Amino acid sequence: MTEPSPTPDGIVADSAGNWVDTIAPKITRPFLRLSRADRPIGTWLLYVPCLWGLALAILATGRYSTHDLWTIVGCGIGAFLMRGAGCTWNDITDRDIDGQVARTRSRPIPSGQVSVKGALVWMTLQAILAFFILLTFYPTAIWLGIIALLPVAIYPFAKRFTWWPQIFLGLAFNWGALLAWAAHTNTLSWSPFVLYLAGIAWTLFYDTIYAHQDTEDDALIGVKSTARLFGDKSKVWLRGFLVAVLALMGLAVVLACQDRSVLSLVIALGGPWALGWHLSWQLSRFNPEDDAGLLKLFWSNRNAGLLPLPFFAIALFV
Repeated sequence: MTEPSPTPDGIVADSAGNWVDTIAPKITRPFLRLSRADRPIGTWLLYVPCLWGLALAILATGRYSTHDLWTIVGCGIGAFLMRGAGCTWNDITDRDIDGQVARTRSRPIPSGQVSVKGALVWMTLQAILAFFILLTFYPTAIWLGIIALLPVAIYPFAKRFTWWPQIFLGLAFNWGALLAWAAHTNTLSWSPFVLYLAGIAWTLFYDTIYAHQDTEDDALIGVKSTARLFGDKSKVWLRGFLVAVLALMGLAVVLACQDRSVLSLVIALGGPWALGWHLSWQLSRFNPEDDAGLLKLFWSNRNAGLLPLPFFAIALFV
């Protein structure tokens, strides 16, 4: 990989020209970059499983209320805050590794824009604000939100001890499927657990694509990833993850729609079909040597994750 050019005003090398760089107050920019506010795809990938979980919960119960509208808004704000807190924690733990990787050495901590102490304060503030939102949900959802801190805390260390750090990312990023279901029902059942597994398979798919950008640097410094593990066989593994996403989300839909009409079930099953179509499109364009293309494929997973929602919404009214 080529060395990044020095960036003015602390701009992160692989994320320039965004709203943080152009309109955010200058004093806030390093902290917003720590939270990845300059690249919202991570917030979307954390938020989308929440929408899946809530949609299937509404399908399962056949009822909805204004509380569900707040769940949509609250999960969105919470996803932004907790993604920011998680990224800040990730940068604190990875500050020495990031300084050795071309794509990440311009991040706020390794580049000296933010101290570790300042980053810890910023992380805590974001987590506290997210906790206040969590307190507006049902008790089961509150406890799930607290438990979610465990995979969030472990994930940054996973690439040091396993070739499968993407599993730990999936455990953290898809927890919203459980939490949002509980925010509607104040309980859990098999459907959200299966949906959670579908989300983990989805994370393995998109983050393996993303990790292929760093395979050279990761190999030099000894950082593990599924991209390095799979190597030339990545496309075969990606196809397996695609099938797992389809099968598991389809099963979650069936479990949620047990008391609904056949037509409602068929329409709802269009959700995993649409997601599978998009993942197949990504797979057809996967080229591990094209960093720019890999990043675009990764970004496209926001749209991929949103595709099931219209099918779930229509199925509710059939």
